[in-house]
Amino acid sequence: MAKIMLGCEPVVGSLTPSKKRDYRVTNRLQEGKRPIYAVVFNFIDSRFYNVFATVGGNRVTVYQCLEGGVIAVLQSYIDDDKDESFYTVSWACDADGTPLLVAGGINGIIRVIDAGNEKIHKSFVGHGDSVNEIRTQTLRPSLVLSASKDESVRLWNVQTGICILIFAGAGGHRNEVLSVDFHPSDIYRIASCGMDNTVKIWSMKEFWTYVERSFTWEGLPSQFPTKYVQFPVLIASIHTNYVDCNRWLGDFILSKSVDNEFILWEPKMKEQSPGEGTVDILQKYPVPDCDIWFIKLSCDFHYNAAAIGNREGKIYVWELQTSPPSLIARLSHIQSKSPIRQTAMSFDGSTILSCCEDGTIWRWDTVATS
Repeated sequence: MAKIMLGCEPVVGSLTPSKKRDYRVTNRLQEGKRPIYAVVFNFIDSRFYNVFATVGGNRVTVYQCLEGGVIAVLQSYIDDDKDESFYTVSWACDADGTPLLVAGGINGIIRVIDAGNEKIHKSFVGHGDSVNEIRTQTLRPSLVLSASKDESVRLWNVQTGICILIFAGAGGHRNEVLSVDFHPSDIYRIASCGMDNTVKIWSMKEFWTYVERSFTWEGLPSQFPTKYVQFPVLIASIHTNYVDCNRWLGDFILSKSVDNEFILWEPKMKEQSPGEGTVDILQKYPVPDCDIWFIKLSCDFHYNAAAIGNREGKIYVWELQTSPPSLIARLSHIQSKSPIRQTAMSFDGSTILSCCEDGTIWRWDTVATS
C-alpha cells in the first residue's frame, strides 16, 4: 500500500470564480424519461470533434453541436433488451478508421456499435456483472478498457473482438470498479478505482506481446490466451470512501470520491517493490454538493480545464494548469436542478455539455467578450 507523504499541505482552490470565461446556456434537450449517465465528445477523429454521444436506458444517441447552440441528432441505437441500462460510452475506431461507439451497463455485455449505420459491430461477453466505465486508448483507439462491478478491469481489442488482459486477482480490487483510465503517453500504464476506496496503478509492460498479438490473431477470439494481471504497481488509499472517477493528468492523477472535491496527486512507484510507494497530494478542487457517487468529471482535449457537475444541477469549471487551483466558472440555471452524472468539454473547452438524472442534456457555450 502506498504511503501518503506528510509535510507539504495540499493547496486548496478558492470557490471565488476568476471570471476567466463566461458561459451561458444555449440549448436544453429532453432526451427521455430515463437518467442519462454518460456524455462524451469524439476526440478520436478530428473530423468529428463536434460530435458527441449519450447513453440513457437502453439507448445510445449520437448528436452534433452546430453553431448558435444547435444540437442535431445524427443516430440512435436502441438495444434489443428493454431492461438494459447503459452507464458508459466511449468513442473508438476500427482498423479502417470507422468511428465506433463502445457502450456498457447493467447487463455486463459491451456493445460495439458502428456509428455510421447504427448496427452492432461486435458484442463482448466476459464481465460477470454490470460495466461502470469504458475508456479508449487515444494512442491506439482500437484498445478499450472496461471497469466492472465484478471487481475486474478488462482490456479489449475492438478490431478483433479479443479480451487481451484481465486486471484482477490477488492484488486486484475488492469491490466494484467504478472508473478506469489510460495514461496519456505511457502506453503500458493504466489507473483504476472503485468501491474498495483505492486507486490502483497497473503496468501492461510485461504483457505487451499479447496486446500486439491481439491485432494479428486469426483464431476465434475465445481461443486467445487471455492473461490475468494480478498485481498493480501501486495501490493508493487517499480517499476514505468510494472512488468513482480517476483521470491521468500527465503523470499525476485526478480522482474524486464523495467528499465535495476532487484531488490532484502524484504517485511515486518503487520499482523494486511493486504495490508500495508513496503518494503526494498536491491540490484540492472543491465542488459543493458533490457528495453522491457516480458523478464523473471531464476535461478538454489538452487538459487545460476540468468540468464537473453536482447533485444540485450546477457545474464547476476548474483550471488544471495553475497553482493554486483557479475556478474558471460556476454554472447554474434556474431550471437545472437534477444531479449531473457527467459533463463533456469540447476540444477547446468552449462548449460544456451536461447529462442529468432527469433525462435532460444541457449545452453551455462561452460568451465572446468584447
